[in-house]
Amino acid sequence: MRERAIGRLTLYRRTLRELDEKMTHIFSHQLAKMVGVSAAQLRRDLMPIGYEGSPNRGYEVAGLLASLSQHLDGPGSHTVALIGVGNLGRALLPYFTARNPHLRVIAAFDTDPQKIDRIICGCRVYALERLEEVIAAEEIKVAILAVPRDTAIDCAQRAAGAGVTGLLNFAPIPLEVPRQVFVENVDLTMALEKVNHFAQRTVEVREADHTTTD
Repeated sequence: MRERAIGRLTLYRRTLRELDEKMTHIFSHQLAKMVGVSAAQLRRDLMPIGYEGSPNRGYEVAGLLASLSQHLDGPGSHTVALIGVGNLGRALLPYFTARNPHLRVIAAFDTDPQKIDRIICGCRVYALERLEEVIAAEEIKVAILAVPRDTAIDCAQRAAGAGVTGLLNFAPIPLEVPRQVFVENVDLTMALEKVNHFAQRTVEVREADHTTTD
């Protein structure tokens, strides 16, 4: 499936988790409205999942949720590494730990002697020099990159060389990794600047409308 479709599936799952204790069944048009897509788009996205609803009652929430999780996560749980335990990394640790029980951050890496060999938010912190050793030994395939710009490429390449095939990159720089490594870039500064831009435009439009009505 394409990246956008997978993104929508994760959104459907998150919404269903919030509904799991509130309702037992939901129709496609109801779920579609909650996540901001058309009912036709939602049904297309769910076709590869192979889960069908009832014409009279819609989808069973628990059943659809289980099918989505099986499709998105695969069998069992998966281990994750965090590279960089600065302010951002420390904030990410408890966040990701609580969101998905199938994704477990089991190893973190840093260069700060005050953090190395400590347990932070339930995760052991290793010296960055042990990155390849630990990733290979634990067979970690996913890593979160929360390091400064000037060290991001080196850390990403080392992680990929040790067996990581998926990187969630918070460093504001394009990564140079093998093509088989999937990279999801999250540029918080760019996102904030984008929000600020459209916020200012909204203010300008409101001011223009107010002047026109006067």
